Amino acid sequence: MTSRLLGPGLGVLTAALVVSAGPSVAAEEVPAATTYTVTGHGWGHGHGLSQYGALGAANQGVGWKQIVGFYYPGTTLGRTGGPIKVLLTADNKDVTVDARDGLRLHRLGGKSYLLSKVRPKATRWRILPKRSKSVISFRVRSGWTRWTAFPGAAEFTARRPITLRLPHHQTAQYRGALRSVDKHTVNVLSLERYVQGVVPREVPPEWAADAVRAQAVAARSYAAYERAHATSYYDICDTTSCQVYGGYDAEDPASNAAVKMTRGRVVTYQGEPAFTQFSSSNGGWSSAGSQPYLVAQQDPYEATSGNPNATWTATLTSTKIEKKWPQIGTLQNLSLTRDGHGDFGGRVLTATLTGSAGSVQVTGDDLRYLMGDDGRSTWFELTPATPRDLAERLF
Repeated sequence: MTSRLLGPGLGVLTAALVVSAGPSVAAEEVPAATTYTVTGHGWGHGHGLSQYGALGAANQGVGWKQIVGFYYPGTTLGRTGGPIKVLLTADNKDVTVDARDGLRLHRLGGKSYLLSKVRPKATRWRILPKRSKSVISFRVRSGWTRWTAFPGAAEFTARRPITLRLPHHQTAQYRGALRSVDKHTVNVLSLERYVQGVVPREVPPEWAADAVRAQAVAARSYAAYERAHATSYYDICDTTSCQVYGGYDAEDPASNAAVKMTRGRVVTYQGEPAFTQFSSSNGGWSSAGSQPYLVAQQDPYEATSGNPNATWTATLTSTKIEKKWPQIGTLQNLSLTRDGHGDFGGRVLTATLTGSAGSVQVTGDDLRYLMGDDGRSTWFELTPATPRDLAERLF
């Protein structure tokens, strides 16, 4: 196929390769076996940007705009800013912070207090939600003293990063505000500062600059999309269920430079932030997602990226399948449908498991997750394992 990339600038971002035809639904029969050897490609769902693919492209001199355009065809580049609210999942009781110069307590919709003037000798401050009130306490030496309480939510703010006390004697630093809402801690900060805490947790900052810049744009766009569709007291979380965010502690000069270089730039579709999903590796073919710009297409860039997950192996036993889905009885047959793109016929869409007691249809992801951390994607092949296969797997 012929590659075609647009030069720098705005306008429609066009796919570099012709998108293949729609998914195949032909059944692939896999006979029952005690143990299967699993051979797969890529790591993750394969939608949108491949992080290793972006690295391969950048290593070939492809700029971040072209990289973004390849992985999100039919979109445009726009700009956005403003604050974002991030749920900090590791902290779910109170908000306890270290005292520092400039630390303020802000009552939402009300007054702000400079805490160094309220209690100059305090070493820590705490917001404890109690029913519909916020109870504020401070610590001097080893004991806590209640200072005040008022209706509604409250937050700590400072111009410099704030040290948050986490469970199990851990700490983490965050820019912006740390808000107490319904026994959860929410970090409220600018979108740019947020992206600075995301990018180095998603890709190594020392990667080729345009790969890191493409990641910054994808991360900013993903966050803007989530913010636009949020219906709760937070816009996005800080784990792989959203995208990984490490706050100020995660920041790195190289990735901060990539964020600054792409400041405010986001991928848009029909004038709105795009759902810019990304994964570690697509194995050489991206997979179709839930949006028109999340397409299945061959990826020419991963081959030059040094991707360690281009091909992986694992094992899967019939015992594990029968334990997970006991209604089938003893496994007798697997029937797989695939998306029709690439090696093996592409990613596994569904699997019908037939046994002595009945059958059940599951998704490719169901089988992938059954393999634990070894199941890196749904692009895999199952073959009955031989004794030699098992010996090589062990050694």
